[in-house]
Amino acid sequence: MSSSDIFIGETIGTALLILLGGGVVAAVTLKASKARNAGWLAITFGWGFAVLTAVYVSAPLSGAHLNPAVTLALTIKDGEWSNLPIYWGGQLLGAMIGAVLVWVTYYGQFQAHLTDPEIVPGAAALRSKSAATRSKSIEAREKGAGPVLGIFSTGPEIRNAVMNVATEVIGTFVLVIAVLTQGLNDNGNGLGIVGGLITALVVVAIGLSLGGPTGYAINPARDLGPRIVHALLPLPNKGGSDWSYAWVPVIGPLIGAALAAGLYNVAFA
Repeated sequence: MSSSDIFIGETIGTALLILLGGGVVAAVTLKASKARNAGWLAITFGWGFAVLTAVYVSAPLSGAHLNPAVTLALTIKDGEWSNLPIYWGGQLLGAMIGAVLVWVTYYGQFQAHLTDPEIVPGAAALRSKSAATRSKSIEAREKGAGPVLGIFSTGPEIRNAVMNVATEVIGTFVLVIAVLTQGLNDNGNGLGIVGGLITALVVVAIGLSLGGPTGYAINPARDLGPRIVHALLPLPNKGGSDWSYAWVPVIGPLIGAALAAGLYNVAFA
C-alpha cells in the first residue's frame, strides 16, 4: 500500500465511521429527530454497522485500521513504524470530516435542540442578547460537557480518572486482541472481509457490555477529532467541550492496544 492509498483510505473510512456512528447518537439525542430516545441498543448496533461499512469501504486502500489504537497494535506486532504517522493523520482528519457531516445532516435538529429552553435553560433569553453578551454568557456557563457534546465525543458517567482510563484500557484491549487474533487479512496488515464482520460484532459486544461507564471511545481519533469539531462549530448554546477529560479516551485506548499487542506477540505469534 502506498502512502497516498493509506491516507486516503483512512480518511474516507474514518469519516464514514464517524458519520454513521455519530449520526446514530444524534438521531437518538436530538429533540426533533424521528429516532429520539431509541436507546442504547440503537446506539451500540449503529456503531457496529458503522464499523462494518467503514471497514468494507476502506480495506482495499489502507487495510481499514480506522483507529490509532489498532494502528499502534499492528505497528508493535510487525515492528514497522514508518506508516504510523500517515495512518494517524488520515484517521484524525477523517474523524473531523465525519463530525462535520453529522452536523450538516442534522443542522436543523441541532438548531432546534440548542435553542429549546427545555434543553438549554435560558436559551430564549440568550437569543435576545447581543452577540458579544451572548458569547460572554455562554462562556461563563461552560463547565465540562455541553448539551450535545455526547454526539461528538465520549464522557464518563462517574468522573474518576483512574476508573475511566481503566475502562478504556479494558475495552480497547478486547477490541484489539480480537482484531489481532480473528480480524486480520491474509497480509496481516489490516482487516479482512470476514474480519470486518467479526470486528463490527465485537464493537457491539463492547458497547453492550463495557460501554456504560465512559461511552466506550476505544478509539483516540473517534473522540479527539469530533471534540475539536465541537469546539469549532458555530452551534448555539453549545457549552463546553470538556477538555479536562479529553486525554482519557486518547491515552486509555493506546495503553489497551499496546497491552493487547504485547500479549499477542507473547502468546499467539
